[in-house]
Amino acid sequence: MLLTGHTAWWRGRVVVLVGIVLVALNLRIAVAAVSPILDAVRVDVALSPTLAGLLGTIPVASFALFGSLAPMVSRRLGLEPTLVVATLVSVLGEVARSTATTPAGFLGWSVIALAGMGMGNVLLPPLVKRYFPDRIGPVTAVYSVAMSFSTAIPPLLAVPLANRLGWRVALGSWGVVGIVAALPWLAVVVRSATARAALAGVLSRSPRHTPALDSRHRGEGRVWRSPLAWGLALTFGMNSLNSYTMFAWIPQILVDAGYGEAAGARWLAVFAIFGLPASLGVPLLATRLRNPFWVATTFVGCFVVGYTGLLLAPRAAVGLWMVLIGLGPGTFPLLLTLINLRTRTSAGAVSLSGFTQGVGYAIAAVGPLLVGVLYASTGCWELPFGLLFGTLAVLLAAGWVACRPAMLEDTWGGRGPADGSLPLSGDPR
Repeated sequence: MLLTGHTAWWRGRVVVLVGIVLVALNLRIAVAAVSPILDAVRVDVALSPTLAGLLGTIPVASFALFGSLAPMVSRRLGLEPTLVVATLVSVLGEVARSTATTPAGFLGWSVIALAGMGMGNVLLPPLVKRYFPDRIGPVTAVYSVAMSFSTAIPPLLAVPLANRLGWRVALGSWGVVGIVAALPWLAVVVRSATARAALAGVLSRSPRHTPALDSRHRGEGRVWRSPLAWGLALTFGMNSLNSYTMFAWIPQILVDAGYGEAAGARWLAVFAIFGLPASLGVPLLATRLRNPFWVATTFVGCFVVGYTGLLLAPRAAVGLWMVLIGLGPGTFPLLLTLINLRTRTSAGAVSLSGFTQGVGYAIAAVGPLLVGVLYASTGCWELPFGLLFGTLAVLLAAGWVACRPAMLEDTWGGRGPADGSLPLSGDPR
């Protein structure tokens, strides 16, 4: 519902809401727009098969590295200016790589594009915390769905655009999305003190409690000292490891099971599409639950049943296995929501988001590689799936810690109580 009583919950925050959605739409374009036209890129840029394979590792590694740097940069510049810079950096990388003529240039500018998007990954949750503390679930759901579209839309348009305009224009044109995404945040940055005061009034009249425990928070601390932070980071890492591994290897698994390459690609699309229901529903559900561990357990169960079916009887009910495996990554929107539900201020959310995604994506980066090594060494899928089952056990254990109702600021070793006031743009907290 858009209305609470007679007051629109988004009143005074329309520009911010639009900005959050547009940034989310930009966060996966640099990854998703390349794969469908990779053959044309390889010919023109002289990418070897090894370097082309490296393009599958660069995104996750970049998200880990630059996401972990986002909290430090935002403490110096502020959340909103940092997001503007990150978004424009991603635009620069996207446009510049479309003009690259050497493998080093194409890969280097890809890293720049992904650096901005990696920082955007980390900055969106605390911005939701800052501007929508009363609507964390709905706004997280909206931008999670937008991220899903950011993954799904570019592959559908990449080949037609490349056929009509050439791959360079097709690839560089996605920078327009980043430019448009930066505009609302530029407006927020230059907003007058009067407008910020009006926004403060909107938020002061909004309910700001979450289902987490009420207790006095500690104003300063070290996020890596918090069991909650480690629980979230390990859960995020194991969930992303399984997601990226499936993206990389589902086609080969199905080819080995007797399906053609075209069928493998279609079922990979099914796997990707079934992330949308979780993106929409899980954040709304999580805000109503004191401890959402059973939600994480349900998604792990989807992975377990889907993996078991794919390993033991891939041709018996492949559609069912793909749907279940597609639902498995539903822990991702749950974790994005918990970053805000388990922190008291946007400063805490920045620290927790950076740590969770930095550590998590670093873990995820090794998944497809390890599975590939095991598959190459054994020629079968039993051992790779054994590894994935082990990561799901870790996910469950870490998820139990992550979902417990506690607050980061009460667990990160800080000193001295502080008030729970919500910092606005320009507030360094």
